Amino acid sequence: MVSDPSTAESRIQEEFGFVLIRLARRWRMRLDRQMKMEGLTESQWNTLVYLAREGNGKLQKDLAGSIGIEGPTLVRLLDNLEEKGLVERRASKIDRRGKTVHLCPDTDQLLENFSKTASTLRAQLLEGVPAESLQQCLDVFDLIINNARSLDKS
Repeated sequence: MVSDPSTAESRIQEEFGFVLIRLARRWRMRLDRQMKMEGLTESQWNTLVYLAREGNGKLQKDLAGSIGIEGPTLVRLLDNLEEKGLVERRASKIDRRGKTVHLCPDTDQLLENFSKTASTLRAQLLEGVPAESLQQCLDVFDLIINNARSLDKS
């Protein structure tokens, strides 16, 4: 029995989305378990990592957009991170209504611990996966991200 190609393709696409979400959730949960020992929630360490990767001093509203959360949600996260002495907000020199977010010096060691933890987990999860396969995945993900951006614009 030959299957209908459009149905087979639909099933593959459906499975791809399901597996991608499941993988992301499991990867994040494993990393989150480790970071809880550092006293951070997933939202908190995620915010710190985005800020570290995208540049210290980022406008608060731009940081929220990068993370993919609403401004009020980020405000609560930053309040908690400020209380822990991990970030500080400053008045923006460019946008008088905006604030920039800066990592505090105490955050360096925490981010180093995060980096080591993430690196160990990454090595464990990607064991046996050839670099060429990872590059193919990255190429596919880039295409999907670009498609999503196009949808966001419409």
